[in-house]
Amino acid sequence: MPRRIAVLSVHTSPLAQPGTGDAGGMNVYIWQTSLELAKRGIEVEIFTRATQSTDQSIVEAAPGVRVRNIVAGPFEGLDKTDLPAQLCAFAAGVQRAEAREEPGYFDLIHSHYWLSGQVGWLARDRWGVPLVHTAHTLAAVKNNALAVGDTAEPQARIIGEQQVSDEADRLIVNTEVEAGQLAAIHDVAPDRIDVVYPGADLHTYTPGDGAPARRELGIADDEIVLTFVGRIQPHKAPDLLLRAAAPLIHAHPDRRIRVLVVGGPSGTGLERPDALIALARELGIEHAVTFSPPRPPAGLAEVYRASDVVVVPSYSESFGLVAVEAQACGTPVVAAKVGGLSVAVADGVSGRLIDGHDPAVWAAVLDDLTADPQLRQRLSDGAAAHARQFSWARTADGLLQSYARAIEARQAAAQTVRRRRRRSVGVRA
Repeated sequence: MPRRIAVLSVHTSPLAQPGTGDAGGMNVYIWQTSLELAKRGIEVEIFTRATQSTDQSIVEAAPGVRVRNIVAGPFEGLDKTDLPAQLCAFAAGVQRAEAREEPGYFDLIHSHYWLSGQVGWLARDRWGVPLVHTAHTLAAVKNNALAVGDTAEPQARIIGEQQVSDEADRLIVNTEVEAGQLAAIHDVAPDRIDVVYPGADLHTYTPGDGAPARRELGIADDEIVLTFVGRIQPHKAPDLLLRAAAPLIHAHPDRRIRVLVVGGPSGTGLERPDALIALARELGIEHAVTFSPPRPPAGLAEVYRASDVVVVPSYSESFGLVAVEAQACGTPVVAAKVGGLSVAVADGVSGRLIDGHDPAVWAAVLDDLTADPQLRQRLSDGAAAHARQFSWARTADGLLQSYARAIEARQAAAQTVRRRRRRSVGVRA
């Protein structure tokens, strides 16, 4: 088991609020797994790019978890697409931080997303420790399922992902589906890939009373609430929920359907989801749509409890933490049948999975759910039971198994090199 690991997260800090900017499920993943590893006595140091001049260079974020904010480029206004030009500066900051410590300070590097993998590849060679990498998303997968108005991932990212896939000692993916995609797209041998399911904080996300959140949001007790949680971006498809709900709201005013959108724009966008507000007005449902900013975990749990159904209509998703969190609160989920959502949601048991993104098809499924409270209750019971298998403790167990394989393989390779050198010396003698 490693004593201390370096976790690399170039483009987003695990301390940032998920649901806006570039902060999302990856932030939650890094933070929660770091806490779990620290509980096992492993020291975790997370390297991320400073985004404010007030960011302290070192933050003792939790017992055993340290966050190092590396200055690399302007603090504000730098889009994720501009970050490849700052990787040299970030890598230099990582190397300087390690150089201040005693030799052998880190036992392993775990990089997240391809930008971090590029830095991890360099650090691995300099420090002589294993590199474990989690892509979280793959450019080719996203490009094969672009939403209208979305931008294709650049060729530079595809090349970068290939390089990291070639160089990492172990590659961690969220599901068996992603393992197959990684192997096929980047020609990775299956025995280098470890499948580790993400989790949910099952102490925070629990079934409970949704009335307080409804009162805060101005939502009546008798309204049926259909909720979207996440960043406002084409890829996440929050517009699909509005388009699917609109005919139901108009046709069945007696059901008192309410759409709740919780989140903020992606990247360096505006603070309000103006395009969605305009769409609600265009569809004639602005009176039945409530927008709320991102919330910390405790507040988000209240939102899930206040919801009758959580909708996850993404065009691609390596897993879908929102789906698991909502189900852990006893809220059924209607999700697109893409990527890891087919694992996160048990179709017909904890929610529904839908092929494609036709608003009429989604409207039909939501029509069934909003019309049948007994169906919603059955799926609610199934949701809470299904979510219990996804815990961050279990995720950390899987990470440790992958780390052990990486360390063992590197030690075996080093022993082979030493034996060859000894034989070579013996031959020359």
